Amino acid sequence: MTAPFVKSDLASKSSILSQIGHTPLIRLSKLDAEFRDVEIYAKAEFFNPGGSVKDRAGLNMILDGERTGRLTRDRIILDATSGNTGIAYAMIGAVKGYRVKLCLPANASHERKQILKAYGAEMVFSDPGEGSDGAIRLCKQVYDADPGKYFYPDQYNNPANWQAHYDGTAVELLEQTGGAITHFVACMGTSGTFVGTSRRLKREIPGIQCISAQPSSGFHGLEGLKHMPTAIVPGIYDPALADENLWIETEDAYAMTRWLGRQEGLLVGMSSGANVHAAREVARRLAAEGKSGLVVTVLCDGAAKYLSEPFWNDEG
Repeated sequence: MTAPFVKSDLASKSSILSQIGHTPLIRLSKLDAEFRDVEIYAKAEFFNPGGSVKDRAGLNMILDGERTGRLTRDRIILDATSGNTGIAYAMIGAVKGYRVKLCLPANASHERKQILKAYGAEMVFSDPGEGSDGAIRLCKQVYDADPGKYFYPDQYNNPANWQAHYDGTAVELLEQTGGAITHFVACMGTSGTFVGTSRRLKREIPGIQCISAQPSSGFHGLEGLKHMPTAIVPGIYDPALADENLWIETEDAYAMTRWLGRQEGLLVGMSSGANVHAAREVARRLAAEGKSGLVVTVLCDGAAKYLSEPFWNDEG
């Protein structure tokens, strides 16, 4: 006799939100071919349903809001974003039936704005010259004007951001590498990915090196990333977790982004290019010192949101 159909069981397994996380770990075999005893891998976060690593933190912050009672049906999800976390909020809000309002820089890519519009999110634009910091300031003004109207996760200061990576991303990396990872490398925006992943990896693997990376100046073209010395520093950022910090030039990140598409078949965004460039620098140094290693970084999102950017047309 056939077992009875249980609608709730099927629904829990097939929701788009159940597909967040458990992303592939991809070896960048052409990139590390020059290094005899060093391998470079990248966590392909563009496999998340919202297209980026921010799906993890977005979902965890919304679930935390529900658990604590700060997010209710009559409140609008409000936050500042450079794009990807906003897309995560908008997707999750569409599934769960929440309204979403986002503050983002006016110069955010056209594709990001179109995606947010497609999900039904309301957008309020900040001064493009102020980057993500301008969006943060605008968001606080909107919230302070009517705090009872909104659930403000505040991704830059919400522990649920980094905890998503402590309980998710890092655990997956431990499983996927069999605990053999020696170096974790990541650029920072909110810093949630680096902080949460590094905190867990350091707990589980004594001696692992966790290396942060940042744009080399406050004036850069790497959307979503922060130059901490000149930016509003996120409350969740813990600089003590980094064994070292690498400074990344915008053009190096662009060049690596193009290279990944043309050589590894990976169409990714500029922050992914920055991450991989930093990972290669770590691998190059290990090889020069005659050391072995398994270096892991993150492909934060795909290229679809940036294809109108002119850097794709450059050579190299």
